[in-house]
Amino acid sequence: MNGHPVEHLAAAGRDFSIYGLVMHADPVVKGVLVILVLASIACWAIILEKAVGLVRLGRELKRLDKAASEDQVQEGARGLVRSLLTAAAREADDGTARGEGRSEVRSRLERAMRSALRTELKRLEFGLPFLATVGSAAPFVGLFGTVWGIMNSFTSIAQAKDTSLAVVAPGIAEALLATALGLAAAIPAVVAYNQITVSLGRAAGRAGDAITEIARRISRPEAQSFLSSAPGPLHVGRSH
Repeated sequence: MNGHPVEHLAAAGRDFSIYGLVMHADPVVKGVLVILVLASIACWAIILEKAVGLVRLGRELKRLDKAASEDQVQEGARGLVRSLLTAAAREADDGTARGEGRSEVRSRLERAMRSALRTELKRLEFGLPFLATVGSAAPFVGLFGTVWGIMNSFTSIAQAKDTSLAVVAPGIAEALLATALGLAAAIPAVVAYNQITVSLGRAAGRAGDAITEIARRISRPEAQSFLSSAPGPLHVGRSH
């Protein structure tokens, strides 16, 4: 005989759904759960925004590859191509004014376009530190909530002087919910951070190859003079 029928009846009639566990949790555990939920929502918002951004970047890279492979490069092109060619036009103008040779101008063109590329890619990197922080910290935040909840559970056990599972289980279940939520917030954040970082690295490498080809072509003297004088389309033929 257990001698504590009231506690057992209360435990038996308790709501063990996720909602019930949250509502019966300790205020500190509730605070941890709210923080983790908000962090998870923010992470998913960043993930979706980056997914859209990477799709757009993929289209921009296709245009850049096309600009590097065609006989004519349009300075009036939009997006990434326009940004790179605008940077190249400024550097070509400076190189012509200084009387530099083709190799020096080509090197300056590449540096200018790579700098413009880094600026464009940094826009997609915004929010990645938050994903990394949530991925590394969320499990520990959840663990803190679990430890706190288990401490309260043991305190309740001592006060009730009953170690039966019906008394112990509810508090432990509430505490473990914090760890589960911490993992649920951390895992997508870590996976997304790694995937986005790899995708941006590959995009930078792909764009770098196109930049090298474009710089080689527009470093020709006739291309430099055209860049310096014409605000309209840029026509650069292939060198033979």
